[in-house]
Amino acid sequence: MLKVDKSEIKNRKLDADSIIRTIEKLRARVEDRFSGRGIVDICISLVETSRHVKIESLQLNKPHWGLRLLVGMILLLGTLCFIYVGTFINFTNFSTEASSFVQLVEQCVNSVMLIGLGLVFLISMETRFKRRRALKDLHELRSIVHVIDMHQLTKDPSVFLTDHVTTTNSPKDNFTRFEMVRYLDYCSELLSLTAKLAALYAQNMDDAVVVNAVNDVEMLATNLSRKIWQKIAILEHGNLVAS
Repeated sequence: MLKVDKSEIKNRKLDADSIIRTIEKLRARVEDRFSGRGIVDICISLVETSRHVKIESLQLNKPHWGLRLLVGMILLLGTLCFIYVGTFINFTNFSTEASSFVQLVEQCVNSVMLIGLGLVFLISMETRFKRRRALKDLHELRSIVHVIDMHQLTKDPSVFLTDHVTTTNSPKDNFTRFEMVRYLDYCSELLSLTAKLAALYAQNMDDAVVVNAVNDVEMLATNLSRKIWQKIAILEHGNLVAS
């Protein structure tokens, strides 16, 4: 059997603290170069969100003893009620006719099915509660991805082309070619780190719905980052041509 060292297992998992430190360093880098711009506010917001995600994702990995106690009490109470009602049943009065027996079996099957559905509902209560919390946070991360995309949306590399003509309503960023490349690169890093925060939920909660939602956030961030790198490629190519 394959033996895996504990340190290797640890290296195969995302570390929330490392992600937070990376985001904090990125915030400092962005603030050094683009102080006063909206992208700094995004970094600050992402730092706060990352700390919340760390706590929340770890909590979702732990058992919710309050809900488990509630479900256990309900199951115990239901069992006691079932036993109590059973004491009033007089089995000597049951008819032995075939039609009566079939009706009795049908009623027993229906009761068992209803009890089984109730048990499934109660047992899955904790999973559904955690899933709702995780999906709420993932929705917030998806919104952050779209906000990051809005900040890079108006960064047009064509402004550095020799035949580019601005209009009255053209964006007035006054970026140099190097600054625009750095700005776009920072946006790409923010998208990647947001996707990593989403991945913490899939890592700490084994639920198909949550995993699919995490994959959606990661795919969205990847597709938007691909658009950013197309802009960077245009800027780098134009720089080579100019030189």
